[in-house]
Amino acid sequence: MEVRVEKPEDVDAVRKVNIAAFGRESEANLVDRLRGSVSTLSFVAVESEQIIGHIFFSPVTIAGNCPDDLLVLGLAPLAVVPERQRQGVGSLLVRHGLNECAKLGSKAVVVLGHPEYYPRFGFVPAKKKGFGCEYAVPDEVFMLLELENGALEGYSGTVKYRPEFKECE
Repeated sequence: MEVRVEKPEDVDAVRKVNIAAFGRESEANLVDRLRGSVSTLSFVAVESEQIIGHIFFSPVTIAGNCPDDLLVLGLAPLAVVPERQRQGVGSLLVRHGLNECAKLGSKAVVVLGHPEYYPRFGFVPAKKKGFGCEYAVPDEVFMLLELENGALEGYSGTVKYRPEFKECE
């Protein structure tokens, strides 16, 4: 299995992976709307020439005490075809993606996700670092990972996702 950057010819397969993983089109529609936006990252997991997983990162903004040029990315969505879930595909995508986010210059990544899953990568509840989510979600599901130690020290605020997220609700 390899993880690589999504290519234009992968669009249909990525859409199918997201629909299969979530059992609906919302996440696939979101990726379609976000694709091509500035500072987004999209990676696929490929096995035997088949795309079996996908991860996407897009910039978020922070309303509050934070510099405008601070690059923070949101991880969403992470999708793995059902028959390959719980076999390390998602973990491989997350690790690869976080590495690439750091190379891009992102100081942190936020995620709205399972509180049992994301802490294994170093994510902590964002509230502990002084950050909240624009959506009304439980504190334990909105998490943050500093890609550079102390990168968010002294900052706080409300994380706001791109408008495309609201369009796909």
